[in-house]
Amino acid sequence: MKRPLFFKLFSMILAAVTLLTFTAQAQNAASISGTVKTADGKPLEGVTVSVTELKLSTSTTDRGEFRFKRLPAGTHKITTKYLSLQSDAKEVTVAAGQNTQVDFVMVETLQQLEEVSISSGRTKTIASKRSDYIARMPLKNLENPQVYTVISKELLKEQLSIDIVSAVQNTPGAVAYTFPAGGVGIAFRGFVSGVNARNGMETSASRSSLDISNVERIEVLKGPSGTLFGAAVSSFGGVVNLVTKKPFDTTSVEVSYTAGSYNLNRLTADVNTPLNKDKTVLFRVNLAANKEASFLSYGFNNTYTIAPSLIYKSSDKLTFHFDAELFNAKGTRRTYNTYAAASGLRTPAELQLDYTTSMFHDDNNGKTSASKFFAQAEYVISDNWKSTTLFSFVGEDVDYSYQSYANWLSPTRAIRQVGMWGPISNNFTNLQQNFNGKFSTGIIKHNFLGGLNYRYYDGSRRAGGNVVTLDTINVTSTFAPIRRKAVDAIMPLYTTAIADQQTMSAYASDVISFTDRLSVMLSLRLERFERKKVGNTEGYKQTALSPKLGLVYQVVKDKVSLFGNYMNGFQNLAPVTQPDGNVLVLDPVYAKQYEGGVKAELIDKKLSMTASYYNIDIDNATRTEANFTVQDGKQRSKGVDIELIGNPVAGLTLVAGYAYNDNRIIKSSNPAIEGNKATTSPENVANFWATYTLQNRLKGLGLGFGVNYADKNFFTADNTFYMPSYTVYSGTVFYDQSKWRLGVKLNNISGKKYWDIGGNSQAPRNVMASLSFRF
Repeated sequence: MKRPLFFKLFSMILAAVTLLTFTAQAQNAASISGTVKTADGKPLEGVTVSVTELKLSTSTTDRGEFRFKRLPAGTHKITTKYLSLQSDAKEVTVAAGQNTQVDFVMVETLQQLEEVSISSGRTKTIASKRSDYIARMPLKNLENPQVYTVISKELLKEQLSIDIVSAVQNTPGAVAYTFPAGGVGIAFRGFVSGVNARNGMETSASRSSLDISNVERIEVLKGPSGTLFGAAVSSFGGVVNLVTKKPFDTTSVEVSYTAGSYNLNRLTADVNTPLNKDKTVLFRVNLAANKEASFLSYGFNNTYTIAPSLIYKSSDKLTFHFDAELFNAKGTRRTYNTYAAASGLRTPAELQLDYTTSMFHDDNNGKTSASKFFAQAEYVISDNWKSTTLFSFVGEDVDYSYQSYANWLSPTRAIRQVGMWGPISNNFTNLQQNFNGKFSTGIIKHNFLGGLNYRYYDGSRRAGGNVVTLDTINVTSTFAPIRRKAVDAIMPLYTTAIADQQTMSAYASDVISFTDRLSVMLSLRLERFERKKVGNTEGYKQTALSPKLGLVYQVVKDKVSLFGNYMNGFQNLAPVTQPDGNVLVLDPVYAKQYEGGVKAELIDKKLSMTASYYNIDIDNATRTEANFTVQDGKQRSKGVDIELIGNPVAGLTLVAGYAYNDNRIIKSSNPAIEGNKATTSPENVANFWATYTLQNRLKGLGLGFGVNYADKNFFTADNTFYMPSYTVYSGTVFYDQSKWRLGVKLNNISGKKYWDIGGNSQAPRNVMASLSFRF
């Protein structure tokens, strides 16, 4: 891997940050910052802190911190309010150009506050959509013209979710499935996205999958988001971003054990502690070991995760964040089924193979690992400006991966095949520099972001020369599962060179507020992509320009907003040599979205609602005509997203979503499929989850119930074979106390036989139980 340019760029940006550190001057405006904690030293999130006479308010972060900027010099009254507890107030005198620290302590202990929170319906914060990653700037949900869903750790705990597939089903319109290579795909708005972002930076889970033990929340951004995230992270449907757990300044330990059907055994630990007396060095580590068998006659999945993280507060202005995640997995891949045109099959329900029978032994498995490293330096230049320098490295390695295939000739006859890939190495290195600032031009206010990103990819692969065919069987007769030994005997191996890639991007975004209700977002990204020459394959370079425009008007200040957006996504394409020898230099494929809708945050922000209509057009996809490549293929995906989420009354959690999507091929190489539905695009998808926790007697005892529905979706472009629609029910009962929690969940209550959009049969009725202790 060639790295001189990378290190040169890194050194230049680091030097720039260092220069800013020593040259930034204090501003004339004053500022006040501080913390709110309990009597036993625990930070309090969600406390309302106000500067009374200026009518300014903010809420404390998950570390109990708050900050007011650009205050006039003088004496100000600072008040705090939290739930039904008595308010506190302090008078603070500030001087021009200085920051004054003021700290508050609530007289109640953490346990007492938890009891108050339960009775107020506020322990759960699932309605909060606060994020530093979605817009790469501090922007509230009602101020953001983009639609997004935030799945909190509180919701995942209620649902006893232990994997990404069950977690993302809380997103309106999202249906997840497992890739034949072992990774996870998530389809929404008519397109499939991987889990491609982690803390806003590029990640990968295409072959190694992932564990959610270190996940604080999952952010699903809707619509092509190439402007801020680029082609490597964003699909035409949107972006899935995992936000990891961060250290905080008190000691805390939580240990959980989960057991269930199919030999599920899962142990997790979350340990947090400050490392010094001043609490300027904070450490946290999450651990997970997961072992389970398949509901099929053969199959298993064993994973191990360790995820340490550290925060170092070098000064009031400079903070460093470091985290790593080491993930190891060994398990079987699901068989990828295909269906011959002459088979007469329309759905997998017509197959005569028993629903729980595997045609392949579980020694046809895969062994993978992923190493993820992240570093961030955040420097407060002034009250209105900050610099953030980020570095990430993701290495995804496959020791070996046996992948099974079945080509169905009829409802009873199938050709069995196996492919073997590995060792494979994929390495993704990213360096990013962002500057965030707020300023005014007259009465117009600006919330500005400017950034640079450098990406380098290198990889290597040794793969099976071809997928090998083992035999043809009649599944109504006795047959033996394919063993690895038979595959190894005939599997040829060779080394495949993979081209290195580098991408350099510059982007800017400005949210212009004309009034406190009307704002416009103007964003633009310039991305230069280069793929190196490898073997006899020529390299190429391509430049993409990605604009974004958003408009927001708050009909009711801080409660209801109308929004509209134009968003753009793109994918790079290599040049094509035509049959006559000429080379066609292709443009990037662009997806363009137009969307409008309404957002609301009601009942003191306990209930969040979003409804929108979108239209995504692709009008320069490639297709072939008389064996020549033509770049005029067209596709249109349009639909509706509706989401309702929150804690509207004491003790009640409510999550509901509905999505309608009409995704069609408009112009294609094959005229016979023009007008057909695109594959992996169910038309109607709905999700519902409700939990109620008792508030008086047996406080902490709760019940939950959920429903997930997905319409049929076509598996083939000719729309002859499809996955049937399904409705799946789940329920839970739990007892949640300050020091421990016991939960039991029943999945697929009706025992429904159903298949995901990738054609994988899903588990019948199963049960799981979890016990957690907090110290």
